[in-house]
Amino acid sequence: MAAPTQSRATPPQSDVPARSGRWIDDWRPEDPEFWESTGKDVARRNLFFSVFSEHIGFSIWSLWSVLVLFLPEPVFGIDPAGKFLLTTLPTALGAFVRLPYTFAVARFGGRNWTIVSAALLLVPTIATAIVLEPGVSFGTLLLVSCLAGVGGGNFASSMANINAFYPDRLKGWALGLNAGGGNLGVPVVQLIGLLVLATAGADHPRIVLLVYVPLIVAAAVGAALVMDNLTTARNQPRAMREATREPHTWIMSFLYIGTFGSFIGFGFAFGQVLQNQFTESFATPLAAASLTWLGPLLGSLIRPVGGALADRYGGARITCANFVAMALGAGVVWTASQAESLPLFVVGFVLLFVLSGLGNGSTYKMIPAIFRSQALQRVADGGDPEAADRHALRMSGALIGIAGAVGAFGGVLVNLAFRQSFMTTGTGDSAYLAFIAFYVVCVVVTWVVYLRPQAAHRV
Repeated sequence: MAAPTQSRATPPQSDVPARSGRWIDDWRPEDPEFWESTGKDVARRNLFFSVFSEHIGFSIWSLWSVLVLFLPEPVFGIDPAGKFLLTTLPTALGAFVRLPYTFAVARFGGRNWTIVSAALLLVPTIATAIVLEPGVSFGTLLLVSCLAGVGGGNFASSMANINAFYPDRLKGWALGLNAGGGNLGVPVVQLIGLLVLATAGADHPRIVLLVYVPLIVAAAVGAALVMDNLTTARNQPRAMREATREPHTWIMSFLYIGTFGSFIGFGFAFGQVLQNQFTESFATPLAAASLTWLGPLLGSLIRPVGGALADRYGGARITCANFVAMALGAGVVWTASQAESLPLFVVGFVLLFVLSGLGNGSTYKMIPAIFRSQALQRVADGGDPEAADRHALRMSGALIGIAGAVGAFGGVLVNLAFRQSFMTTGTGDSAYLAFIAFYVVCVVVTWVVYLRPQAAHRV
């Protein structure tokens, strides 16, 4: 089998200096012959380790959705509002670092940055293991919880990297699988927390942390041994700035708040919502942990399905229908809250997780499709096909980073909405109504911009 050309030389189309590391210069995923003979196997190998690293990153990012269950108020003196703050801070930092993480793929290479970003996960893991004990100050816990946000950056760099490996016809599936496998880190860390609570008890949160240290090392070493860098993934220095002037960047970022923001926000908050909304049924951390993993698990598993459906039927069509269903799902949760029906509440919330995962896949498929449409228009107008493809790849990579960062801030808003709602009314009802209204707005935006007959880019 022929191997892709690997060298340290810089391809003619790039003005970026040559760099050290495992670089592939000849990469033509849109060429069917190249893809079948060479590209497919290389892409799959990189996708596998990208998923593994991102998976561990998501686990560390959502670590505090588990650790707050190990912090009983009588021992640590932290009230429900304080616990919501402990899960909000890592969400915020994770959103913030996604932009530089996207730049890092272009600057250092996907393989090289995967090694670094995986190794950085040791910082919050070890720091938390050192300080987490009764008597620790709330400020110290806020600091180490914030450090866990570095795990959220892995998603942006991983997605930008995998976007460059796959042909346009398979991007929905590949990005969905990459993101879905990463998202699985949320329910997995929650299941590990449940196992520790059920066996060792609430006095041993460090066991959860110690489980992840060797996995983090394995992710960094595996990336070093197996992954590759693509010279074609190098963004021009002005790519991100150019993307900020593109209206579709902000439209897609807004829609991604509704899908990924919901997924990560609900994933961080669900355990606390159960404990506060149904106190009698979830009086112990073990009782809450027994259910928190289910929604994130199903939402993660279905994300590749959202990408595959978008590949077949169009991303905008699936995304629009999904937001309609999410509004209805939030209505079910609000109704269950009003009726104080725990079974209906859990069903409604799990439905929201599933739909947010489905929408994550379809929304991300829309991003390369938008710029592919623009590239085809450029070629139809007499432009250079190769230059148009490079521009589309560069812009979609930049938009993935921006949308990932803005969408993650949606998780911050979800946690703040719950915190404010429980502080003022004692229930999450106000938050549920806000979610319904937001999803309705997302339906309207998707239809007007991408689905109506007059839309410039029907994707």
